[in-house]
Amino acid sequence: MPDKYTQNNLNISSSPYLRQHAGNPIWWQEWNSETLAYAAAANKPLLVSVGYATCHWCHVMAAEAFSDPETAAYLNANFVNIKVDREQRPDIDQYLMNFIQAQTGSGGWPLNVFLTPGLKPVHALTYAPLRTSGNRYSFLYIAQAVTEFMEQRGDNIMPFTQHEQEAPEADAERLAESLGEYFDRENGGFGAGQKFPPHSTLLFMLYRLSVSPDKLLDEMVTSTLDAMMMRGLHDHLQGGIYRYCVDREWTIPHFEKMLYDQAMALWTYSVAHRVTGGERYRIMAEKIVRCLDDTFTIDGMYASAFNADTDHKEGATYLWSMKELAALLSAEEMERFREVYDVSDTGNFEGLNHLVRKSDRRIDDIEEKLLKARRQRSQPSRDDKILLGLNALTAVALIQAGRQLDRPELAAAAAGLTWRLLETFWDGSSLAHSYYDGVLQQQSYLSDAAAMLLAITMLYEDDHSWGEMMNAMADYVRRFHGSDGRWIESDAGDFMKIYASWFDHPVPSAVSLAETALTRLALLTGADLTPAIYRRPYQSDFYNINVLLTEDLFYLYTTRDLLPWSSIPVNSLQRRGEPETVCYDKVCRTAGLQDRTTERSGSPY
Repeated sequence: MPDKYTQNNLNISSSPYLRQHAGNPIWWQEWNSETLAYAAAANKPLLVSVGYATCHWCHVMAAEAFSDPETAAYLNANFVNIKVDREQRPDIDQYLMNFIQAQTGSGGWPLNVFLTPGLKPVHALTYAPLRTSGNRYSFLYIAQAVTEFMEQRGDNIMPFTQHEQEAPEADAERLAESLGEYFDRENGGFGAGQKFPPHSTLLFMLYRLSVSPDKLLDEMVTSTLDAMMMRGLHDHLQGGIYRYCVDREWTIPHFEKMLYDQAMALWTYSVAHRVTGGERYRIMAEKIVRCLDDTFTIDGMYASAFNADTDHKEGATYLWSMKELAALLSAEEMERFREVYDVSDTGNFEGLNHLVRKSDRRIDDIEEKLLKARRQRSQPSRDDKILLGLNALTAVALIQAGRQLDRPELAAAAAGLTWRLLETFWDGSSLAHSYYDGVLQQQSYLSDAAAMLLAITMLYEDDHSWGEMMNAMADYVRRFHGSDGRWIESDAGDFMKIYASWFDHPVPSAVSLAETALTRLALLTGADLTPAIYRRPYQSDFYNINVLLTEDLFYLYTTRDLLPWSSIPVNSLQRRGEPETVCYDKVCRTAGLQDRTTERSGSPY
């Protein structure tokens, strides 16, 4: 066995997640063609463990089973052990996640998969403890059982074929009712268990409401937005949201903060402010901007995430005892604070209080005082890896916030961010994927390209100097469209071809981003539109926004000069040009808006 495979080599990785495992006694390797060739030549099966830097249970396994000498000795003797950062290699993660979901019906991280030397998946699991307890087997026991299975059945293990197919068609007349089947009317949100922020679903409902009123859609939107804003998903002091809540009532979050959640929530609350007129949604959006500026910025771009743990204890930075609050606040301040926040001596999280609002009354002075004190505490670690696609989505969100909140400086910041991304990731013909510690990951993904194109089409509406780059990026996106008519997420030299996903959570899928960006491009340049049909609600709702675009349910303004975004509906696009005479009900006229001549086409009313 070559010496390099008898040691842990993650200390030289470009991934912060992999570096976190550099001290494990397991001989972890990075995924690359050389390591895969060694496993095949040695006829040695693989353990591929996938996770990310701010994953709580990944940290737990790193401290338990993956630090255990007995477990490590067995894995080193019987497997080639590979660690994968799911954010750097979403193609590998997608394939293996599809496998565990097909095998067990669920998934998560850490995602641990045993494979044959020829890369056929055999068994997958998420967290497993160091010691067997009850019906939960230890990771070592599972590894031994897999070895025995492969020795007996190895020659008969069938390859796993990915099944990423188009989302089923939906009944256009029953979209609201179909979404209502998942709706938690009592608590807001969707489903009866853990509550994830349903960004794409909320955006679709908001844009649909901007077309025509709907009582059920309005109820689902406002109750969910209010629950996310008022309860435990929201960091009320610094702004921004956590990844999800572990309970149905949105009380206790999993304390990770992800860039993608901030971007999508900023977009959603900005649009919600315009559609509903709710001032509370404007305040929420502006606090998300503050969160991004105060905590996520790095080298003109945005870092990926913050850890759920502080000093190995989940949520420690964010929790309060009544004793701490009483020491910080005067009697008058405490009285006002308790009128707004639901706190108690017993707390709501291991004897402490995670802040949950019961009123939307503003007490900015008290919140700033508590935030100042909180900043003196130990803080969660940050994953400083810069991911192109998520930064592009952040640019989109900043553009939308600038338009819907009437803050043009945010759109200007988005333009600066987009140029910074192009300088870093674009070589004139292709996009890289991630950047960390001076190392650029040269790998192409549709999700990155499509998010960039979406951002650039929005910038182009304000400034036509983006036109050349918009066309170049559109050509690049089209390269991911296969000859069989399917979108390809990636086709890396060290892995198989992976088809793009249609699932729009927690971020819009690569398919939805690509088709929406190309639809916008067609509308802005006068090219032919590709027809689209509604897809399954709750799974493909960002794609369904694209359908609204293709069905002329967005306004298209053609003007000599840019119209103020605050003066036109939220579901609008703008392009420069000479206005045309338009006819409604055989009455021809030139429409006017704020003393500007304009064409309005595709009126939804």
